[in-house]
Amino acid sequence: MNADSEKSGMSNLRKGIFILPSLVTTGSLFVAFYAIVQATQGRFEIAAACIFACMVLDGLDGRIARWTNTSSYFGKEYDSLVDVIAFGLTPALVIFEWILSSYGKPGWLTSFLFVACTALRLARFNSVEVKDKSYFQGLPCPAAAAFLAGWIWVVEGYGLSSPLTATVSIVFTVASALAMVSNIPFMSFKDFDPKNRIPFFALILIVVPFVLISFDPPLVLFVLFAVYFLSGPIVWVRRRQLKKSNVSTKATTDIDDNDKNSRSN
Repeated sequence: MNADSEKSGMSNLRKGIFILPSLVTTGSLFVAFYAIVQATQGRFEIAAACIFACMVLDGLDGRIARWTNTSSYFGKEYDSLVDVIAFGLTPALVIFEWILSSYGKPGWLTSFLFVACTALRLARFNSVEVKDKSYFQGLPCPAAAAFLAGWIWVVEGYGLSSPLTATVSIVFTVASALAMVSNIPFMSFKDFDPKNRIPFFALILIVVPFVLISFDPPLVLFVLFAVYFLSGPIVWVRRRQLKKSNVSTKATTDIDDNDKNSRSN
């Protein structure tokens, strides 16, 4: 990004408070707080569902700001602060109240790790220039929160609790926390433009997930975000393999060129 484009991007963010996007962001904050309250009362399925509701509201506030041309510095900073609470503090406290409290100090330290990594992830996202907009650098914090919320919702909804549930929960929490601050690429889907024309079959593929989610929300949502969580390492491994393949191909080509040159001499 050159200086002119950077200045034009900065000029799009105006000073002041715009009520509509701020109301949506405040709604996300309210739902996150409500999730914590429900967790303290042992209603973990409701708390998990609230985290998914925060995701919907988080996706709406930015779009509303762009559609209504009400983007502002205040809205940007307010949204980041609410994200730390909604996708860092809330899922960490919910999973701690749910099961990690049985581990004592390791349990609350694991929850804190998730909160800290969420804050670091958002700070890096807001301060580092993105080179490839098709991928996020590290697991997005809403996806990490949804992964943990889906896990809680499935276990509670289907009564799958077992002696290994706490151990698996610690592994999931630590893995998702570290994935947020990693350099593993995760698809951003920002190259998808709803204004573009798409084939009819692609439209059906878009509708199918909504039908499945309506059929069994906890299971389908957990599977979707678990697949997304695994997609990052798969893309990372694939990129490494392609890089090694390109290096070996280039080395072979250089050797062949040297042989040709030596024969011609």
